[in-house]
Amino acid sequence: MAGVVARQDLRTPAVFVLETLAVAACYYAAGRLGLLRELTVAGAVVSPLWPPAGVAVASLLVLGLRCWLGIALGALFVLMYLTSLQPASLGVVAGNTAAPVCGYLLLRRVGFRTDLARLRDCLALVFLGAFSAMLISSSAGAGLLVATGDLPGRDFGGVWLAWWVGDAMGVLLITPVLLMLLRLRAPFHWSRWKEAVGLTVIAGCLVPVATRSPASLLFAIYPLLIWAALRFQLPGSMLCALFASVMATIAATDGVGPFAYMSEVEVMVNLQSFNGAMALTSLLLSAVITEQHNTRRSVERACQELVEVLEHLTAGEPAAGRPPRDDGGRSRSAG
Repeated sequence: MAGVVARQDLRTPAVFVLETLAVAACYYAAGRLGLLRELTVAGAVVSPLWPPAGVAVASLLVLGLRCWLGIALGALFVLMYLTSLQPASLGVVAGNTAAPVCGYLLLRRVGFRTDLARLRDCLALVFLGAFSAMLISSSAGAGLLVATGDLPGRDFGGVWLAWWVGDAMGVLLITPVLLMLLRLRAPFHWSRWKEAVGLTVIAGCLVPVATRSPASLLFAIYPLLIWAALRFQLPGSMLCALFASVMATIAATDGVGPFAYMSEVEVMVNLQSFNGAMALTSLLLSAVITEQHNTRRSVERACQELVEVLEHLTAGEPAAGRPPRDDGGRSRSAG
């Protein structure tokens, strides 16, 4: 028994170290992906979609508060890749760590469930995990740039807004996908497989054309989101939204399609409006549909139970869990 306790005591620090390193590696890898596409706002380089924010929130929701150190290490590694470390760098790392931690605490306080099967959970992720919590990282980052003289004070608002929206989009688009992958169940029926393949093929052909066409065809993507949400709920709608967001970000940073001949600020505003509208549509619509399906299944189960009770009563048998009654209307005991 003592040997088992000793092995468990040794295993706990080892698991903590492995989880910390895994979270840091995922954060850093997501940061490198986010840096592949950048936009310049008021002379500062920002990412229109910052995946590490979504990775951090998802890690906290799955592993708990103990993974904050991995988030901090990942943010430090990304910052070391971008520039040489300075005293102000610690403030940026602290802001990028505190934002998802605060988002996690807010979500836990309102009883957030990671299956995102309720509309209230999706609304909490949007307004608490993304919009509210990411104010910390954007304020700390832009404020430190101004404090160190790297950013003129007059440009604070534009950089702050771009930073905040990029982090919020990372939470809205990446966190649901990561949470969904933990619960993903493939459609077992061949008809669902055929429909999934058909949706994938159509999206793979339509989305690149819509995001790179000068005819402003971005609105043509929304029927795909509705189709995906109606038939595959959260997995289908969020994967479709993420793919469309990535393609739109590539087109925006290349300055082609509907983003051609726009200023840097116009590109940022149009791209983030499109990404935000897609993320909100996918999350909220899939949540409403899932709630309706769950309600329908509950009603069907209740009706089935009622039918079984009526069948027992019609056959003269007692309902399950109820003792038979004697002629005087009193229940007969088993004894």
